[in-house]
Amino acid sequence: MTNRKIFVVSLLVSLFLATFQNAQAKEPTSDKKYTVTGKVIDDALNVPLEYATISIVDVNDPKKITGDVTNAMGEFSVDVPEGTYNIIVEFISYESKTFNNVPINDDLNLGTIKLGLGSENLDEVVVRAETTQVDIRLDKKIYTIGKDLTTAGGTVSDALNNVPSVTVDIDGTISLRGNENVRILINGKPSAIAGYGSTDVLQQLPADAIEKVEVITSPSARYGAEGTAGILNIILRKDKTLGFNGSLSLNAGIPANAGVSGNVNYRNKNFNIFNTTGYRYFEAPGNGYFDTKYKNAANNEFDRIIEDRDMQRLNRNFNFNLGMEYYLTDRSSLTGSFFYRAGEDRDKTTNVSDYFMNSEKAFGSTRIERENQDEKDYQFALNYVNKLDDNGQKLTADFQYETGKENQISRINEVENYNNINYDGRLFDERITNDEDQTEYLLQADYVLPFGEDSQFEAGYRGNWENTVTDYKLYQENENGNLELNTELTNVFDYTENVNAFYTQYGSKFGDFSFLLGLRLENTQLKGKINSEIPADQLEQVFGFPIDTDFDNNYLGLFPTVNFIYELAENENITLGYNRRINRPRGWFINPFPSRSSNNNIFQGNPNLRPSYSNAFDLGYLKDWEKLTFSSSVYYQHETNSFERIQENVEGTNIIRTIPVNLSTQDRFGGELGLLYNPAKWLRMNGSFNFFQFETQGEFAGKSYYAKNNSWFARFSSKVTLPAKIDWQTNASYRGAAQDVQGTRDGIFSLDLAFSKDILNDNATLSLNVRDLFNSRKYSGYTITDEIERYSEFQWRRGQSFNLSFIYRFNQQKKRQERRNEGGDDMMNEGQFK
Repeated sequence: MTNRKIFVVSLLVSLFLATFQNAQAKEPTSDKKYTVTGKVIDDALNVPLEYATISIVDVNDPKKITGDVTNAMGEFSVDVPEGTYNIIVEFISYESKTFNNVPINDDLNLGTIKLGLGSENLDEVVVRAETTQVDIRLDKKIYTIGKDLTTAGGTVSDALNNVPSVTVDIDGTISLRGNENVRILINGKPSAIAGYGSTDVLQQLPADAIEKVEVITSPSARYGAEGTAGILNIILRKDKTLGFNGSLSLNAGIPANAGVSGNVNYRNKNFNIFNTTGYRYFEAPGNGYFDTKYKNAANNEFDRIIEDRDMQRLNRNFNFNLGMEYYLTDRSSLTGSFFYRAGEDRDKTTNVSDYFMNSEKAFGSTRIERENQDEKDYQFALNYVNKLDDNGQKLTADFQYETGKENQISRINEVENYNNINYDGRLFDERITNDEDQTEYLLQADYVLPFGEDSQFEAGYRGNWENTVTDYKLYQENENGNLELNTELTNVFDYTENVNAFYTQYGSKFGDFSFLLGLRLENTQLKGKINSEIPADQLEQVFGFPIDTDFDNNYLGLFPTVNFIYELAENENITLGYNRRINRPRGWFINPFPSRSSNNNIFQGNPNLRPSYSNAFDLGYLKDWEKLTFSSSVYYQHETNSFERIQENVEGTNIIRTIPVNLSTQDRFGGELGLLYNPAKWLRMNGSFNFFQFETQGEFAGKSYYAKNNSWFARFSSKVTLPAKIDWQTNASYRGAAQDVQGTRDGIFSLDLAFSKDILNDNATLSLNVRDLFNSRKYSGYTITDEIERYSEFQWRRGQSFNLSFIYRFNQQKKRQERRNEGGDDMMNEGQFK
């Protein structure tokens, strides 16, 4: 039974009994009345059960029924005339308890009545907990994460890779329907937990921290307009179960991987305390290969360079999240939380290069980079909720402060392997320090005002103020063998992004038809200042394009949203959505000072980048049967000033520079299908297929770029319960080949397997999984321009990985059931008009 139905049933029962009592109170009677009292609690947790129903039936006249529902303390009190009664105590999904033929001729205290979950209902809970559920709302699809064995001991990124419409590539980049311009939110807000414009943190948080994922391809005006592909809102676990409960997870694997994490929660009538703490140690070996041919090489230049890159990564991460929700009144609460993350990365990259001249090996070198990175992030958050009345009027307010420091030291040493041409190029030893200080403030307020039973108005404000200061210093070996500061490339980049937004939206329902109309006004300020020894008028000569060293750009935009849903039947609907979105360039896309992990391949930001804008349409269909859920959609998106990474040969050198640019327009359209099929308790399957086409055209530095391409990706997952109650899960995915403005990308196939068994009276689970069984999760492709032809391969995590995980749960069997009974007050925030 859904949360809404539970709420409605409880409400109707309460109204019925109250009405019946009032009616009886008006009946003239001379009989003396006696009071029946008691308390109802959960038999396992020994916590009160609110809204349990007490029915008192006259044995001589069964039509005479009176009763009550329990309060927040589980207590009830009913006045009845003298007589003999059957007393029935019920709570949804629990076994009822009946006291037959009870004579009442004085006040009666039934004492503490303990109820337990019914075995039939408990079986239903287990089935639902092990399968991913999908719920369609006006502006989103909500996937409640089931017990995904392949991500046991894994990370949030691993879990996201199993959500329909979402892909996570080998270097951790998240895409929605094949589009990387996706906004990541945590519990509905930007967060340090998701990283400052990066998804690295999501590769460090444990997967079991996720409660559900909202895939928002047609965001309403409530959400920030950032992310042209849409929004992924990750809801972390915070139980509302009464009492104390939690879980402990231990895992170890190959390549070297070990971790421990714990989730605990305690709630009583006054407050709810929740905590997640975890530590993870893991090694992630990777590799890269780049074969570059230069078409216009002169006799004194190299015409081909092959780089073979080996990467050894060692990461140690600690995460701590502590919060408390305090119930100020029956209608209001204040939640405070603190998040802390500390990371220590120790990486070594070995780059072996062979330089060719006239197709013969001319020169060879080995470049070793050792990088130490230490990072600390803090986040403080306050949330205030006030349900102003019983009709759904609600006010919420949020304040969030985040700060982080990242200190990175790199030491680069390059030695000569062979020299067949007496090449006189010097090989420098280098040391790089890169310090980043990040600060972000968020202030948000939302107000909800219902009209009648089926209409609702909402308005709100959100302000984000984010600043990042990057202090970059490069020391290079001089002729005397000493390290000397390179004043030309040393710089300080101060970048600020401020966004202020107001929104309003209105939703209503007429019969089977619902709509949600919204408008958001956002002002974006992108401000940056570059402090460098290079004079501003010389930067263009050094970097090859004009650079503004002190810019302050403001963009004011309106972002309308329209969402419709039509209920064809109780479990069948059609949705239609339109939205306008913005994609703002992040700091590392703007910083013009290049990376230095390779002599020949560099990434360089572009401070001239402007935001891109998109208009998107989405038409969806959902049909839900008892054992099968089918979802589908077709979509179209037109984007202007879209970002594209252009590779070019720096004139007079063998350096290939990758630079992001605004490349005019991109049109993307496609369709997707999804199936969730649970034919039996021992077999559960789901799959999705997404086909899309995009067309890109534009001009940069006097050159025209055009690409038109079809691509697709598919995902399939099955879970089979074997004898001895062993679960076997298989996840397979394939991302089709694609073409961009400068080349092609090969397809990627991946297969994961996992086995698990519940032990210790089903309070614990032991899991074994292997990811990337065929070692096929790797990027490869070709780049072709007028100057170069390149084949490249890259693998962020090389080879198969094996992981053994042990999870122990305490007081969580009841928690699963309780989660189904919570809610009902999300209203339009979760899409009231389903």
